[in-house]
Amino acid sequence: MAAQTALITGASGGLGLEFAELFARDGWRPVLVARSGDKLHALAADLTARYGVEAVAIPLDLAQAGSAERLFDEVERRQIAVDALVNNAGFATFGPFAETSLGDEREELQLNVVTLTELTKLFLKPMLARNRGRIMNVSSSAAFQPGPFMAVYYATKAYVLPFSEALWAELEGTGVSVTCLCPGATESGFQDRAKMGASGLFKTLPVSKAASVARAGYRAMMRGKRLVIPGTMNQIVAFLPRLSPRGMVLRISRGVTAPR
Repeated sequence: MAAQTALITGASGGLGLEFAELFARDGWRPVLVARSGDKLHALAADLTARYGVEAVAIPLDLAQAGSAERLFDEVERRQIAVDALVNNAGFATFGPFAETSLGDEREELQLNVVTLTELTKLFLKPMLARNRGRIMNVSSSAAFQPGPFMAVYYATKAYVLPFSEALWAELEGTGVSVTCLCPGATESGFQDRAKMGASGLFKTLPVSKAASVARAGYRAMMRGKRLVIPGTMNQIVAFLPRLSPRGMVLRISRGVTAPR
């Protein structure tokens, strides 16, 4: 039987790299997608050498309009059947909304929301035709409350959570599952790209290792679970806004994310 194939976006570092490692270790063929062509090809060669899998690198900037269809067409051209889709790529902008870059936020919305939605739709249809498949959408503990100074990022992750949960319910009994991963602060290049050095977020809350978060998400995806929030503190952070007055939630969130 041919190896199953997992397509992983944002695969050149952080959680994406850890997901690639997990799939390759278990004998899956990883299809790696990210902007960084050199890093991606080096990772594909390394996974192939260490695990004997046929790792594939497809360099592509998914923050650009139309990139989801270009990726799907490329995968189809190579006659690759995707058994698992990991929508991991995403980034944040940080700072007062009146001062942050509109261009950056346009790409943030495209990558975190539009491309994720398009990739899910494009790869879901062939999965349903085969009556099997797994999709993981990476959201965040940010999905459970608003985030002053990261308003657009928190809003994009708030979209991913109910979108994924709705699909999980729609697809019950089809052989295809959708899992939403909601990690808290995680060690990766995320905070550097978002220029969050002045934020209190990574100083106030516990920071998880990318490898442990990826393992939790991977296990949940393989079991077809609807939602996974790694870490007890992150589960508390996700649950408390449901019980607290909205104004209090906003003040606490502002205090955690505000520049220091």
